[in-house]
Amino acid sequence: MYFLFHDLSALKDLLSNHPMFAAGMLLVAGYLLGKLVSRFGLPEITGYIIAGLLVGESVLGIFPAHMGKSFQFVTEVALGLIALTIGGEFSLAKLRRLGRPVVMITAVQILTTFVAVACVLLLFGMQMPFALLLGAIATATAPAATVAIVQSLRAHGLFVDYLYGVVALDDAGCVILFGIVFAFASSMFGIGSDLGAGAMILEAFAEVALSIAVGALSALVIHFGTRRKSNTNEILIISLGCIFLTTAFAIILHFSPLLTNMSAGCVLINLSARNHRLFRILEPLTPPLYALFFVIAGTELSPGIVLQSGTLLFGVLYIAARAFGKYGGVYLGALSVGAPVTIRDYLGLSMFPQAGVAIGLVLLIEASPLVGRLTPAQLLIIQNMVNIVLLSVFVNELIGPPLSKFAVVKGNQMEE
Repeated sequence: MYFLFHDLSALKDLLSNHPMFAAGMLLVAGYLLGKLVSRFGLPEITGYIIAGLLVGESVLGIFPAHMGKSFQFVTEVALGLIALTIGGEFSLAKLRRLGRPVVMITAVQILTTFVAVACVLLLFGMQMPFALLLGAIATATAPAATVAIVQSLRAHGLFVDYLYGVVALDDAGCVILFGIVFAFASSMFGIGSDLGAGAMILEAFAEVALSIAVGALSALVIHFGTRRKSNTNEILIISLGCIFLTTAFAIILHFSPLLTNMSAGCVLINLSARNHRLFRILEPLTPPLYALFFVIAGTELSPGIVLQSGTLLFGVLYIAARAFGKYGGVYLGALSVGAPVTIRDYLGLSMFPQAGVAIGLVLLIEASPLVGRLTPAQLLIIQNMVNIVLLSVFVNELIGPPLSKFAVVKGNQMEE
């Protein structure tokens, strides 16, 4: 009996370290859990995340942590396609109709969330630089969850237009705000860049501008490379090739892959009405990529982080203040521009999911040269910040998608 268990354990270790087996296992586990939770009225995304948590090292240990690096390509491609899809919703006709309200709602909810989170953390004793940084990170949302839910519901209409608009602009605003806050936080420690705070702020704006420019250039290449093509396979190959190259280029040069691909989608949809076919051709590729993306995200979550010293209190405060800021900010923004009641009452519920952007920003702090000059006590706070954001991701990626689904359904129902 011992040898049987030993052989089974060895076989599990062998298979779980094979990328092809891991990909198949993640897809099947995600599908089964997605179907299971859908029976309880929850979106399939929640099932994907739970599946990842179960097969990850925190529970069953079937998917080793080191395997995550083998699937980084999947995550990058999924985020690229998600961002492209969001950008594709920004046709000039929609922007003329929704432009000012969407910008105002986005700006108000970003500012409200930043102030709410930073003030609450300061009130409970967190040092100002760290509270400001967490406040900026809290403004990030998870466009992947939004796009996947809307596509699964096949929802369209005014509510979805507002939703896509706010989510797309939110991450752009978050990147800009984080760059400014990070510059000032460095100055507060007295160990900022030799360039000074002003130069660091300009550098943050330059990163955003260059990301948008690279995306626009990619869109031009795709447009001129496919406009005379009628063969679907040729269009798919050219489009995917350009998306891969653009995403890789953005990552290598430390631009924002999200902003780059959003820009590409926006330019494509406005260059020609014929480019709508590009999005239709790419759409069948998204379900398995989205499933893998969310299951992999689930494998990276660890419920044990809530037991670490200081994480639980500040984590709960962060999550509560962020929820208040997101919902309250959207409500106030919608009220100020006279948006429809569906937008005012339900759009804020779709802002809760938080994932890749927030994790990327907090890990950027941890990997920055700034950390090498901090005191041991400050380094401990940085580590605690990472755990706070991971806790927020864990909670918001579980409760966020059901709330987003509820909001989209209610918003669409009231429009009919």
